Amino acid sequence: MKVTAKTGKKNAPAYPKGNTSPLGATVSHGGVNFSVFARDCTGVELLLFDAADDAIPSRVITLDPQQNRTYHYWHVFVPGIGEGQLYGYRVAGPFEPQRGRRFDPGKVLIDPYGRAVAVPKGYCRGDACLPGDNAATAMKSVVADPRDYDWEGDLPLKRPYSNTVIYEMHVAGFTKDPSSGVSADKRGTYAGLVEKIPYLKDLGVTAVELLPVFQFDPHDAPFGLVNYWGYSPISFFAPHAGFSSRTEPLGPLDEFRDMVKALHKAGIEVILDVVYNHTSEGDHKGPTFCYRGFANDVYYSLAPDGSYINHTGCGNTMNANHHVVRRLIIDSLHYWVKEMHVDGFRFDLASILSRDGQGRPLKNPPILWDIESDPALAGIKLIAEAWDAGGLYQVGSFIGDSWKEWNGEFRDDVRRFLKGDEGVVSRFAARMLASPDIYGHQEREPEQSINFVTCHDGFTLNDLVSYNKKHNEANGESNRDGSDANLSWNCGVEGPAGDPAVEELRNRQVKNFMAVTLLALGTPMILMGDEMRRSQQGNNNAYCQDNRIGWFDWSLHERHADIYRFTKEMIKARLMQTGTLEDARTLTQLLGQARLEWHGVNLGTPDWSHESHSIALTVWSRSRHVVFHYLVNAYWEPLTFTLPPPRRLPGGTWYRWIDTSLPSPDDIVPWDLTPAHASGSYQLPPRSLVVLIAKARKAKGRSAPD
Repeated sequence: MKVTAKTGKKNAPAYPKGNTSPLGATVSHGGVNFSVFARDCTGVELLLFDAADDAIPSRVITLDPQQNRTYHYWHVFVPGIGEGQLYGYRVAGPFEPQRGRRFDPGKVLIDPYGRAVAVPKGYCRGDACLPGDNAATAMKSVVADPRDYDWEGDLPLKRPYSNTVIYEMHVAGFTKDPSSGVSADKRGTYAGLVEKIPYLKDLGVTAVELLPVFQFDPHDAPFGLVNYWGYSPISFFAPHAGFSSRTEPLGPLDEFRDMVKALHKAGIEVILDVVYNHTSEGDHKGPTFCYRGFANDVYYSLAPDGSYINHTGCGNTMNANHHVVRRLIIDSLHYWVKEMHVDGFRFDLASILSRDGQGRPLKNPPILWDIESDPALAGIKLIAEAWDAGGLYQVGSFIGDSWKEWNGEFRDDVRRFLKGDEGVVSRFAARMLASPDIYGHQEREPEQSINFVTCHDGFTLNDLVSYNKKHNEANGESNRDGSDANLSWNCGVEGPAGDPAVEELRNRQVKNFMAVTLLALGTPMILMGDEMRRSQQGNNNAYCQDNRIGWFDWSLHERHADIYRFTKEMIKARLMQTGTLEDARTLTQLLGQARLEWHGVNLGTPDWSHESHSIALTVWSRSRHVVFHYLVNAYWEPLTFTLPPPRRLPGGTWYRWIDTSLPSPDDIVPWDLTPAHASGSYQLPPRSLVVLIAKARKAKGRSAPD
């Protein structure tokens, strides 16, 4: 019988050997079964702790390789414990970096399948990088029973993309500013987000896309800063404890589920930004938290000399197409759908998942086909960021039929055109029609294109029209970090401007960008706070700014009420909440079925030349009972556009719906208040967008626009 030196407690060999499946810590009658994958190691210890800050485990269970190991799985059943038990592992084995092995028996490892993580008050990333025991400052896993929660009949909503408007947001940044009105103990938490659901309902968005909520390491940042965005995962199963207002070990798990359930009751889907391409363990200088300590050469892509392949820009790259890692990713996705009820996933640097263990692109990557064909994920939103930091760019060529893609071409071409660049008009026109030049060969639905102008990575919409250059000095890297290719224009003054003319132009440009995003065919996504002109003071890489640079300033709601109203009305029209148009439930469905005619300032003669800065489009509904006429002037002088004659129109009259050059509330009007436009032409001021509508009178027994 072995005596454990640190506790003096005997490690009795009477523990049942347990089962290999399921992986992780599984609560059953009378105790908990533990199972973990660890290849090429020489020994595994299961550590039980009473508290997250404990330097010494209350019990050390040494697993017998003859009894507690099957193949590469180490397992044991521990009676008398249950939910809430804190635990970790120590794994011994050879330290042979040149062969890909980096075992460190001094490090406490969290469970790769752990459902919750407890973070000690004295947590220290540095201790996980240096030699020696780090039990006192290491994160610990927490035994959880996913069945122990009342969902009250809740299920993923599975809303169609054609009826979806995505709102990309940061859980903490949404309510962390005191201006949010959320109580101090709930600011920056899942519970704080719940308090702001009425705002999301009023705005009209149908889905929130949450920046990473997997447990991440906030210390994975330059000295003196924090990892705010969360693209630094430690666990693929546990919700981030720092976003919870509850301090008990299982509090984050319940608070996250409460948030999902509340959002679903409001009709809002939950999409998670997931990072399966790298972990917070970084390169050879990084900490040992989990995967490196169990099977470094399995979980990570390594060069022949054992060094880390880095196609993510974050130090390491997950070996996503290894069969063990594939299982981990699929099991993680299943867990978040089945047990946590999320509605979809946006895969960060998704092209990484198409590479093999040596970083080479695969024609038929197994993990992507596993996800594509998984019946448990059918109907769940799958969105790819179809590029990576290693230069692989797959927009328009990402595999499968169920994947949608962030359309970076939409972002860039819309920015170029609306700021007045030359040679972009034909590309802008294609972006308005769901990018057929990119996706047309696949014969896919228009919603495959996720259309966005701004996202967390880069300028906010306000800063896009307020800064010519990035201003990332606060990040501590002498303004070297972040992209220099912002395609922005400050409208004449760098940063905040006191000139009313500059502010009026910026307002107009913000409305132009918002209108294009919400009118274009595809699935629109807007960034948290753009509806109020939220600014990051010109910082286009606020990953480390857990402060008012990165937070939502709610006082902007009153200051920019016109932008908020404009965005709200655009979303309402996009989803046809003001009425129905023929047999199409939404505006995007109607436009997808319509007949199109392109024009320039004169009818039937679009100007596709390199110098062109304007375009017009007539959209005839399938039954010709509704006609839209778009006019876009990205030129710096006014232009007069000829309109299709009234005799060709249903109802015989053009009505003005949108004119971004007009002050609120005339910039966008409700369907039933659209003023008539009797003239045969329309003069657009510089840098403005107009949408006119002609509509048949409501017939008896037939639904028409109000």
